[in-house]
Amino acid sequence: MGDQQQSDPAYRVFVSYIDKSREFYSAQGYERPYSWARNDESPFTPLSKPLSESRIGLVTTAVNLDLPDDTDQEALPIASTFAASLDPVPERLFTQNRSWDKDATHTNDLDSFFPIHHLQAEVEAGRLGSVSPRFYGVPTEYSQRRTNQADAPKLLELMREDGVDVAMLVPL
Repeated sequence: MGDQQQSDPAYRVFVSYIDKSREFYSAQGYERPYSWARNDESPFTPLSKPLSESRIGLVTTAVNLDLPDDTDQEALPIASTFAASLDPVPERLFTQNRSWDKDATHTNDLDSFFPIHHLQAEVEAGRLGSVSPRFYGVPTEYSQRRTNQADAPKLLELMREDGVDVAMLVPL
């Protein structure tokens, strides 16, 4: 990259997220370097029917609590996988305890990060069979073991209870 490109804000400089993550965890006192999640036996499968006949389940990392934005993060209950009714659709979800650029944007507009109304419009247009009567939440964990052994199986169980064919993951 030339000197002009390095100083021109129209050009981005490469950021190695793998290296940054390893450095972050090392600085936190973890003895082993961070290992990126890997799942060689993923249960992903091709759709068995068209989307127009499928039920979709919406999965978020937001918290299903209507709390003020200045809520003490330490006072929040321990995160666990959950299912919550979409009747009625929540007016907001608590997101302040999640990592996103809070200086550049906000999550006051539910549709900007939780596309339930867009999915309902797809159902009305006939492009999607149905939306699950519940939405699902998963904690953002740094433990691959907990994700693989507890959270993912619980999420699968909840979605099977609701006859979900397709999962739409919308993390913050």
